[in-house]
Amino acid sequence: MMALMTSRKNMKAKLIWLLVICWLLISFVALVPAEERTPVRKANYKLAERFSPAKMKKMVFSTSVSPHWLKRSTRFWYEYETSQGKKYYLVDPLRGVKRLLFDPVKMAAELTRIIKDPFEAKHLPIKNLKFTEDETKIRFEVTSSIEEEEKVEEKVGEKEEKKKAAVPEKKKKKKKIFYFEYDLRTGKLTHLKDYKKPPKRPKWASISPDKKWVVFARHHNLFMMDWENYQKCLKDPKDKTIKEIQLTTDGVEGYSYARTQRGISDQEREKNKDKRQAVSIIWSRDSRKFAMIRSDERQVKKLWVINSLAKPRPTLETYSYAMPGEEHLPQREILIFDIYDRSRVKVKAERFKDQYLSIQRARRLASSRDDDYVPSLWLSETSDKLYFTRTSRDLHRVDVCVADTSTGEVKVLIEERMNTYIDTQPLVLIGNGREMIWWSERDGWGHYYLYDGQGRLKRQLTSGPYSCRGIEGVDEKNRVLYFTACGREKDEDPYYLHLYRVSLDGGPVKLLNPGNYNHYVSFDDKNLFFVDNFSRVNTVPESVLRDNQGRVILKLEKADLSLLFAAGYKFPEPFKVKAADGITDLYGVMYKPFDFDESKLYPIIAYVYPGPQTESVPKSFSVRRGNTALAQFGFIVICVGNRGGSPMRSKWYHTYGYGNLRDYGLADKKAAIEQLAARYPFIDIDRVGIYGHSGGGFMTAAALLNYPDFFKVGVASSGNHENNIYNNWWSEKHHGIKEIQDEEGKVRFEYKIDKNSELAKNLKGHLLLVTGDMDNNVHPANTLRLAYALIKAHKRFDMFIMPGQRHGYGELNEYWFWIRADYFCRHLIGDWEDSVDIIQLRKEKEMDEQK
Repeated sequence: MMALMTSRKNMKAKLIWLLVICWLLISFVALVPAEERTPVRKANYKLAERFSPAKMKKMVFSTSVSPHWLKRSTRFWYEYETSQGKKYYLVDPLRGVKRLLFDPVKMAAELTRIIKDPFEAKHLPIKNLKFTEDETKIRFEVTSSIEEEEKVEEKVGEKEEKKKAAVPEKKKKKKKIFYFEYDLRTGKLTHLKDYKKPPKRPKWASISPDKKWVVFARHHNLFMMDWENYQKCLKDPKDKTIKEIQLTTDGVEGYSYARTQRGISDQEREKNKDKRQAVSIIWSRDSRKFAMIRSDERQVKKLWVINSLAKPRPTLETYSYAMPGEEHLPQREILIFDIYDRSRVKVKAERFKDQYLSIQRARRLASSRDDDYVPSLWLSETSDKLYFTRTSRDLHRVDVCVADTSTGEVKVLIEERMNTYIDTQPLVLIGNGREMIWWSERDGWGHYYLYDGQGRLKRQLTSGPYSCRGIEGVDEKNRVLYFTACGREKDEDPYYLHLYRVSLDGGPVKLLNPGNYNHYVSFDDKNLFFVDNFSRVNTVPESVLRDNQGRVILKLEKADLSLLFAAGYKFPEPFKVKAADGITDLYGVMYKPFDFDESKLYPIIAYVYPGPQTESVPKSFSVRRGNTALAQFGFIVICVGNRGGSPMRSKWYHTYGYGNLRDYGLADKKAAIEQLAARYPFIDIDRVGIYGHSGGGFMTAAALLNYPDFFKVGVASSGNHENNIYNNWWSEKHHGIKEIQDEEGKVRFEYKIDKNSELAKNLKGHLLLVTGDMDNNVHPANTLRLAYALIKAHKRFDMFIMPGQRHGYGELNEYWFWIRADYFCRHLIGDWEDSVDIIQLRKEKEMDEQK
């Protein structure tokens, strides 16, 4: 026994010495100065390919619970997928019970027996699962391998059609769909042999809440039909017995009642002019009236893109596009229509030149999320009042108003005024307008205020140096407001969201989902229970069910990341640095190669987006971005915020870049990288790369042009490099526009903004410019003008055009990931491969596996 104890003591001593030696080695390596470290000079394509965006999708399954709340109870169902397949659950919060909707093994056997296709519990092909109205059964559909014929009329010319007595039928194959009903009480599965799936609602149909009327547009005017004629239309859209009621006659091109058609060619628009078109309308809850914002764009100038891939010939797309500082903007008006007397009232909303108008809408309930169609409803419970906001063009003035829907008369309830742009959240009514909850940043932070129905302030409901982000529910009976906020909890990342409650009668704010994580919640309609999904970038996502006091009722799920970890995945690392002012805290995330070697010296790449509407710095676990894969080539990849970025902090932080939309965030990005290089000697401060898309593309080019000796390589995709030709709203809001009134009272606007092309002569490093040739958001002219300026300045750069792509690159995203990675490998590491071959080899391998 003594010998055994002595042996254990010796082993413990050896272990302690071993740990001390390891610690000394690590400390020694950490103390090795950057100039004595070995620079990374070989790009690890194999490791990057293992964790490419396409591969990562196959290693990660469900990461959150999306509850489908039922209407007749507080129960909900959800589906959740792991490496063991997808399962369906029913949760009863009142009983604190969670159970499977059905036994997947038995379900697979029953489906195999009925359909005659082999099915397995881990691979159930269930689609469109929904509860029946009495909530005792579920219905779903399964697509089989059986092919059946469907009859389709051939398109023939008018002359040929007249010659033939009958139109020939073309036989087309389709997969047969089986429809099923499953009784939750008895466990019986029924094949609905004669079931006919309800026809899909056409996009043009705006259906009244009582399902008696359908409104649409044709030839730029408003039309409607009753429910009987709508049913005829679903069976045969060309049925000549369909009766339509025309509501307006003054609609014209550019001043239309129809929803604007974007992303279609001029030929297609001309072809569709006689067809029914969609409208953007908001119904009163009693279905008697509907309202809409109609825009007069007849004087707004046009913009164009060409679809070079269209067959047989390239086509032209023409669309109205107002640019910042231009004289002619869309002129908006609010119209209210009465369904029964066919009358129309124009709201007397005029106050500011070139103002913006927004009709306040009712919040969509959780139980309506599974419905095929839920009409957009206006805020008031009755049809006599319409609440809306109007905003001046410079966004310094916002009025919250209510209109009399019979006369159009307007009353101002709340006025917001600020020397910079004003952000808003939806208005919430208590007692159909007896009281109102309004969000404002008037004290420098986003908070909620309670007003009476006449617009008199009763009390500020929340206060302090934190930001309220959204209302999740209001319990009018118990007078409780449920809302999300960030920045309130000490020693947490100020971007982490939490759920809170506060009394409308005043009192302390109560935290409902504690935990140092970023939280996303989903309340039931009665505000009794909520699902809480939470994680950080460096934790496994979890989901629990809580009641409205914050008590945990059930632990629901924990994400299955087993395949990811088995492949060698490691979490990214959150960090905090100071902004260039040395005072403001900035928060970021660092991605390292999974074969990270402390003794090596790594290039660093910053993924950027400047804001101001958001900072693209992840706070929850996600593998959607390509930063993880990019790091595997041999880079340290970071994303970090900057002053003037996210609206989730103070108004001062958010508007820091107001009036300086080109350069405002760059000093902070540079300062962050310098601090990280000083903190971590494995970062090579002489090899700095930067990339981003859209606003991030704009920021990337600006970085190389403003700090040409610091940022060495940049990849700028779809950047709004010339904000004077970007859309007027974004540029004028975040940069500012000056409203000037002359002696005669006439109002005009002055606008001037710095452009990347003005700094073209400064380029020293390697810059890759990319754009989609059909981008109708950030027009390709933004990239081409910068390219032209660089050519005129005799600067070398690279350029890539994505054919047929708009602002996002869609099916070409995988290709784009490898092209971007190649560029950094070539110019920051000095080693690269033909990654296009890697994509092709993977596709061939996947095809072989499928065979």
